[in-house]
Amino acid sequence: MKSIAAIAREAHRDFTIETVDIDQPRPGEVLVRIAGVGLCHTDLVARDQFIPIPLPAILGHEGAGIVEAVGDGVTKVRAGDAVILGFASCGRCPRCEEDLPSYCREFPALNYSGARGDGTTGVMLDGEQVSANFFGQSSFAGHALTHERNVVRIDADDVPLELLGPLGCGFQTGAGGVMRSLACPAGSSIAIFGGGPVGLAAVMGAVIRNCATIILVEPFAKRRDLAASLGATHVIDPAAGDVAAAIRAISPDGVEFAFETSGRESVVETALGVLTSHGLLGLVGVPPRPESSLSVNLASLITFGHRIHGIVEGDSDLDTFIPELVALYRSGRFPFDRLIETFPLDRINDAVAAQLRGDCVKAVLIP
Repeated sequence: MKSIAAIAREAHRDFTIETVDIDQPRPGEVLVRIAGVGLCHTDLVARDQFIPIPLPAILGHEGAGIVEAVGDGVTKVRAGDAVILGFASCGRCPRCEEDLPSYCREFPALNYSGARGDGTTGVMLDGEQVSANFFGQSSFAGHALTHERNVVRIDADDVPLELLGPLGCGFQTGAGGVMRSLACPAGSSIAIFGGGPVGLAAVMGAVIRNCATIILVEPFAKRRDLAASLGATHVIDPAAGDVAAAIRAISPDGVEFAFETSGRESVVETALGVLTSHGLLGLVGVPPRPESSLSVNLASLITFGHRIHGIVEGDSDLDTFIPELVALYRSGRFPFDRLIETFPLDRINDAVAAQLRGDCVKAVLIP
């Protein structure tokens, strides 16, 4: 069948909107008509080849929509079901069997290669195969060919399906990072570095966990104001002075948890430096370069028992955590829609620019 898609043809260049041909689903696959798809920083670093998916490629990994067809053997969903699309995992390795599929042994191959295991993609552009299967979905398109393990069926009668896609990555990474990976207990203190979609989802997650002190460090004033309205107890402008000193002025002994979303080495080092004894730092930010590294004082790390935890997808198990987030949204406790601005898919380049300028927190593209 024919569909439209946003194509990444060159690194650091605009996406183009083109017509593609998509196969019918193979055994175990699901064809989804996309209602909306989030624009994530990871899509842009893939376009720009930090993730070396072959170009041209269809990216997009925060899709939501309606199942149009299923391949043989699919029992989880059927045509007409509303679904949120998440990341791909094998379902067989030790981490998958521990309900930690974001640490799947095959995660890089399944999510970043741009093809199925046999090298095909199921999508043709101008008569040639184009990279797809990004995070097992490639949902910057009118339709996405995905896999049974990627999809989570939901009741969308009373929720805006077109806005739910970011629950499959960015929002579950931020909320899950605090609620699951760090598992911040009630009354604890946390400093969150970066007020983008992941950082603000982390703020909401900290509120849900009843953290007593929730500090957001963010350069954009509008995002600081939004964080305060979502429940952050303190906000800090990093341009105003010494961030570590500002955090210590709020929590003199340091914070029990820090959550870093920028990936910048200097920010990570600041986050590590504001931890209290036995404090835990969670890292989710994509670093600026593959070779990015940290300078860590080992004596200090050992003396104070500081811990560093790399986090993928908020330790989410899609089939349990995404429905939990939808239920929290329904109850008014996870108002992620306040972060979203919608754009037509054919304005994807405007959406990219708006996010980079800080004009919107989370762009969602509507095919």
